[in-house]
Amino acid sequence: MATGVPQARARLGVRRLKQAQQENAAGYLFISPWLVGFFVFTAGPMAISLGLSLLKTDLLRPSTFVGLDNFVALVDDELFWKSLRNTAYYSLFSVALGMLASLALAFVMNVRLSGIRLFRTIYYLPAVLPSAPVAILWRQIFNPERGLANYLLDLLNLPPQKWIYSERLALPCLIAMSLWGIGSSLMIYLAGLQGIPTDLYEAAQIDGAGWWPKLRRVTLPMLSPTIFFNLIMSIIGSFMVFTASYVMTQGGPNNATLTYVLYLYNSAFRYFKFGYASALAWVLFFVVLGLTALVFRSSPMWVYYESELR
Repeated sequence: MATGVPQARARLGVRRLKQAQQENAAGYLFISPWLVGFFVFTAGPMAISLGLSLLKTDLLRPSTFVGLDNFVALVDDELFWKSLRNTAYYSLFSVALGMLASLALAFVMNVRLSGIRLFRTIYYLPAVLPSAPVAILWRQIFNPERGLANYLLDLLNLPPQKWIYSERLALPCLIAMSLWGIGSSLMIYLAGLQGIPTDLYEAAQIDGAGWWPKLRRVTLPMLSPTIFFNLIMSIIGSFMVFTASYVMTQGGPNNATLTYVLYLYNSAFRYFKFGYASALAWVLFFVVLGLTALVFRSSPMWVYYESELR
């Protein structure tokens, strides 16, 4: 009897160990498609890109190891700094304007009116359209000779502009085009607004709060995690801008719309400097990583999580 209890506990322990091993195996089996995709399409290309960044490569001669020379060469590359400034300018204004416009439209769409679902669909549709046809459409809008933009200026008795063919206006035109695709963030804001408990507004109403105290004390704090998410995604997306400048302007005029990813693309597939392009890609990775880290670090000062107070 005395030896039966330890044996039973040992058998129970073995069964639990086998059960845990089976659960672990099932877990790895379920996530295996993601693991395969991650290593084949993300980790693998990143490792290859890191290796290429240390090589001098072209299609005519064998690759040679140059160490960090590709990164050092970036310092004296005017196009590198030009594309970085263009992308930073584009990111600053497209993110700020996109965040404000999508948030304002989300407030409007949150009103319970008849037919509001139709308007929500209309505003979301541009977000699902392919980016290349959209860029072609906007190129026609900004056409100096027969475009809609100059037609509207003519109605207002204003002088016509060269738009994307002007060094001064080309990049603002791309920023204006970026507002076309705010439908995704608009819908996320709308979901965040509709997730705010109504009893908070009722309590504020009982306390005599007007619309501004409700907005400042209830809506914005409860919506801050959604704003935080959209801000991170917008920053990452803005630094990835490529199609608009490639299709509409090819980086011109005079490199006024040469974005960072377009310069990276040109380095790799137009000039066949794959090692140099890989170095550009890693610099972009660390720039976006640094900006994202800054936003994360600032989040405790302005992002409110209800669960942290429990």
